[in-house]
Order: sequence, then structure tokens, then C-alpha cells
Amino acid sequence: MFLTLKQASQWASELLNKNVTTANISYLIQYGQVESVVDNGKTLIPLQSLENYYSHTNREKCWKNELGNDLNWKLSFEKVKEAETTKHVHRLHPYKGKFIPQLVEYFLDTHTDNFKKDSYFQVGDIVLDPFCGSGTTLVQANELGMHAIGIDISAFNAFISNAKVGDFNFVYLYEKCQEITSVLKNFVATSGIVEFESKLADSLVDFNSKYFPISFKRQVRMGEIDQKQYGFEKENKFLDTYHQLVAEYQIDIQMPTDSSRFMKQWYLPGVRSEIDFVYNRIRKIEDKSTQHALMLILSRTIRSCRATTHADLGTLRKPVTTTYYCRKHGKVCKPLFSILGWWNRYCKDSIDRWIEFSKLKTNTFQQCLTGDSRTIDIIAMLRQTTPQFTEIVKKQKIRGIFTSPPYVGLINYHEQHAYAYDLFGFKRLDELEIGPLFRGRGREARESYIQGVAEVFKNCKRFLAKDYDVFIVANDKFNMYPTIAEIAGMHIVNQHKRPVLNRTEKNREAAYSETIFHMKEKGHIE
Repeated sequence: MFLTLKQASQWASELLNKNVTTANISYLIQYGQVESVVDNGKTLIPLQSLENYYSHTNREKCWKNELGNDLNWKLSFEKVKEAETTKHVHRLHPYKGKFIPQLVEYFLDTHTDNFKKDSYFQVGDIVLDPFCGSGTTLVQANELGMHAIGIDISAFNAFISNAKVGDFNFVYLYEKCQEITSVLKNFVATSGIVEFESKLADSLVDFNSKYFPISFKRQVRMGEIDQKQYGFEKENKFLDTYHQLVAEYQIDIQMPTDSSRFMKQWYLPGVRSEIDFVYNRIRKIEDKSTQHALMLILSRTIRSCRATTHADLGTLRKPVTTTYYCRKHGKVCKPLFSILGWWNRYCKDSIDRWIEFSKLKTNTFQQCLTGDSRTIDIIAMLRQTTPQFTEIVKKQKIRGIFTSPPYVGLINYHEQHAYAYDLFGFKRLDELEIGPLFRGRGREARESYIQGVAEVFKNCKRFLAKDYDVFIVANDKFNMYPTIAEIAGMHIVNQHKRPVLNRTEKNREAAYSETIFHMKEKGHIE
């Protein structure tokens, strides 16, 4: 029995008791999770293939078998759509290691039945995130009518966070986006890139249709095709066509091998010229809020235009200057030769997201400070940026903390946005990161991490209300947080172990959990 895309989405929705869209089914087909055939131009899916796939979707039972029955499945937010986990400004800019906004809502929102006996935060309270990252806590605090302070050692993280919660003149911002897009189009038109990319794209469509049909990914999954060998052969087969077009349109694909600058190492020469062109136009804009918004859009754009494969966008390996077999898409793909398409797309998407968030914003203060959370004087720093907010903090104190510290030895937070540090000239403070990747996960690194995180909470306690509540999101595989709590003069009053679904890492299907530690002052009696 065969089903159309619509029928398949309806069948899956009834089975799972949640909305499964035709786009979700198309995704499964694209990535070889279910089979499909094309009949008279219509895509059909065998019911048996759907049943085989969804027979493995009872993740709660499987994950509890692997991770333990203490797993709080309610905190998986399994039925929340991706559009909600990346709602409005939460998807303004890619960022590794952020938690979903629903997790913040669950612990901060007093208007739900999440806590029937306890209420930790109220409208008008001040929430602190001393590891602010991309500002998820700040954004959600605003939605819930709470003030929030963020702190981050990364100047770029503070830049992202403050841009998300900023106030903008959307009409003026849109006009400036249109203006820059128009002059960028003229700039690109003189380079020959448009015609080159058009011919290259047409050639790739013909080539991929012939050698990578819709059944290719399924055949790879079934072991009928050796993906590595086949992909390598076809990649080389197309290179002659690619080099002929490069020569015909005189496209410069030479990358320097001796430069320490990120922008020169990871962007094709033509792309670098376009980035510099847009950057210089933005710098001429006098209105600072509009300038900051456009800089964020440019940062998002250039991250997508690095000379790397689609599969390696998260972790750069080596610059790519030719067409290549793409493991992610199962076909031959090409590097980016122009930022125009992404710039145009992100201008529209970013403004739409800011406007969507503006409809939900409350009249509260949010500010991310750049500094070391182990030593920062929050009041003194806040006074320099937002004096009115400073008086509120001094009067009512910070009610509590909701944060997710870096995971030891996992990410270099400055390096993941090296392109922005290079282009915008932000000062790097890599040596002050807590638990960075380059220090590893050995005993010395773990001891340094424990001391660093504990010092953060000890310092922040100076600004907290007497009966504070601290919520920490962490995957504590090394059992460090009981020691951190002890050193910081706190104790753990509760733990909520949650499954983490829809991870972005390559092993995203593996069962994985994190714990939300609820801490209070040592000696406090619940």
C-alpha cells in the first residue's frame, strides 16, 4: 500500500498524537529514513516503510531503559515543534550549546501548572545568567515580564544577546537593508559571479539528477552503495566541468596558505570583497541600534558563507575551493561564491523575527555585560550602561539565577565565532574561558572547571536576594556539581534529569540527558 505525502503526514500524526507535516515526511525521504517512489510526478511512500521507521519512535521507553527511570520525560518537550524551539529571535544567529526557550519558561513561568506548590519567580523579579551565551534567558525573562542580567566573557556573545532584546525602528532598518542589498547587487553584477553560479548550478542539477537519484540515500543506508567510494568518484568526475567554468569566467579561487587571519583563510577572494563592501556600508550608518542589527545580520550571513562543506559548518576542517561530494545532502555541492543570496534572505528573516518578538516584549530591562563572572561588579558595570536598571537592582536585589555553564572540554566559545572577532575587531579573552575545549577533560581541567564555576556563583551571591534560587543546566558526567555547590556555599535541593532531543551533533540519535540542578544557600531549610 502506498500513501501520498499528505496521507503519510496524517497517518503519522494519528500514530504519534501530534502534528507531523508533509515537510517532516519529505525530510525523512530526503535523508533516506523512509523509502519513496515517483509515479506520474507524484511522490508515494510505502506504508510498510513508514511503519518500520515509526516502530522505533517510542523514545521515552527506549531512553528510560538506557538512561534510567528517573528521566523526566515531560522536560523533553517532545511535542514542541522546531518552529517553537527556535521561535522569533532565538534563531537570529547560530550558536553552539544553547538550551531551548521552553526549558527557561518551565522554571520561570508562574502562570503554568508546572509547580503546584512552589513558585520561584514572579513578574517584576530580576533573573541573572552569569553564562549568558546567546541570551536565551534574557529573551524569555522579557516575555515573562521579568528583568534580566546576563554576563559573558565573550564580547560577541554579549553582542548577540543585546541585539536580540534591542529596540529598533523597523521601517528605517528595512530601508537600510534594501539600500545595502541594492548596492550589493550592483557590486556583484560587475564580477561575473551571477552568470558563473547560474551555469554551475544548472550543470550540478543535471549531474546530480543522473548520478544521485532520489533512491541514492536509501541505497546507501541499505549498504547497496559504498558512499565514500562512490561519492569520491563522482566528485572527481564533475571537477573538469567546474574548472572549465572557473577558467571561462575568471573566478579567483586562490586561498592564502600563510595568513593567520580567519577572514583570509576561510573565504574565497570574491566573497571577502563582498563582505568588506557591506561592512563598510554598515559602518557609515549613524543610528547605533540599526548599525548593530545590520552587523548581526552580516555576521549570520558570513557564517553561512565560509569556504567549507555543508557537513563541516559546525566544526571547520579545511577550506574548500571546489565542488565536492556532500555527505549531508547526498550529492555534489559547491562552495559559496557570493554572500548576496544569504544576505538578502537573512535581512528579511531577521526583521520578521524582531517584529514577532516586539509583539511579545514587556516593559522590562535586559542587559548582557561583557566580563568575567568570577570577579565582575554587576552594579558598577550596569551603572555604565543602564543607570535606571541599576537602581532597580540595588533596591530589590536579584531574585535568582537560571544558567547553563560551559560543559568541560567541549567548545571553544571564542573560536566558534572567530569570523566575527576578525571582522568586527572584538577583543578575544580565550584564556579566561571556563572549561574550554583546548584544555581537555583531564583531572587538572576538571579541577580548574570546578573552581572556576564555584567562583562564579560565590561572586554572584553578593548581588542575590537572601532567599535566592539557582537553577543550573548541565550534563554532569564527571559528578562535579556537588563539589561546586559545596565550594560556593550552596547545597542541591533538587535535581531534574531531562532527555535532550533533536541535538545537532552527528550522534544526535544517541540517548543523552542533562540535569537541572536546583541550589539554595547552604543551611537553608526547604
